[in-house]
Amino acid sequence: MESVTIKDIAKRCNVAVSTVSRAINNHPDINPETRRKIMQVIEENHYIPNNSAQNLKKSVSKTIGVVIKGADNQLFAKMRPVLVEGIAQYDYDSDMEYISISGDEIREALRLVKEKRLKGLIFLGGNHNRTAEELKSVPVPFVMCTVDMEETVPKELYSSVSVDSYRESYRMVDYLCTKGYRKIAILAGSKGDESVGRLRLNGYRDALAAHQIPMEEKRILYSQDWAEDVFSMENGYRMAKKLIESEVDFDCVYAVADSIAIGACRALLQSGLKIPEQCGLAGFDGLDETKYYYPSITTMRQPVKEMAEEAVRMLFSMLHKGAPNQHSIFPGELTERESTMK
Repeated sequence: MESVTIKDIAKRCNVAVSTVSRAINNHPDINPETRRKIMQVIEENHYIPNNSAQNLKKSVSKTIGVVIKGADNQLFAKMRPVLVEGIAQYDYDSDMEYISISGDEIREALRLVKEKRLKGLIFLGGNHNRTAEELKSVPVPFVMCTVDMEETVPKELYSSVSVDSYRESYRMVDYLCTKGYRKIAILAGSKGDESVGRLRLNGYRDALAAHQIPMEEKRILYSQDWAEDVFSMENGYRMAKKLIESEVDFDCVYAVADSIAIGACRALLQSGLKIPEQCGLAGFDGLDETKYYYPSITTMRQPVKEMAEEAVRMLFSMLHKGAPNQHSIFPGELTERESTMK
């Protein structure tokens, strides 16, 4: 008799594969009745999960690690269920591990591979200035998702899925300049950010230069170095308040993440500024919240679902087919909304 798979259980329960996975792993974010139904079907069909000692030798694992850098990052929160679902479709389990903004994702990955016998890794976030030696030290196939490496690092050493943060940030600021904004303040990451925060800041600088607009350092607001809530609404609110209280002249605020933009919007409105009549506002990522906030916020949307699905596809093409490392750069979508409609 052919053995039952997790896909069969999901079909019989009329739920997603990721829901079955959560039930098996006793995740809190599942309806108790749904879990009871799934466990009943599992028992009736004598299904044995991959991570069960009854089904696997102790030396074998079918688990993919997902190392998430920054628990407050709303973009990663949207990617997580897509990754869980995609990994489960291959009848593998997923192990989500959060590390701090200042944490070392490579070191954490090496620990996880050793302790949990992972078959592969997906990194959500990370530093793009890794050395070739560091990447070579990872003993399993892996994909860097939402971040690429420096051009000096050989492409054959890693796989990646990302948008071009520099180019899309440049495009956003170029758009703001064409709308007539000339005193654009930026709510950036920390000064020590060597990843997407720095790339988006560089895009901002170069777009202003292309429009022959002097770049004023006083209009750059940095997050506190290595603050754990860099990509949070609270941090956006904090930085915008600091900008307002500094009495620096500005006619637009560009935030390097939508969550920062949402917090900034609150602070700007509280100060009495009218958006967009007196001050424009733009973000980056394409979070759903920006569409429903008032006023709705102009953003550079990242295709989150497609990027997460591509990361999973890449990883399993390496695991199952021995494919070489691959790279996908997705275009952003500049979505104009009320916050910049003069």
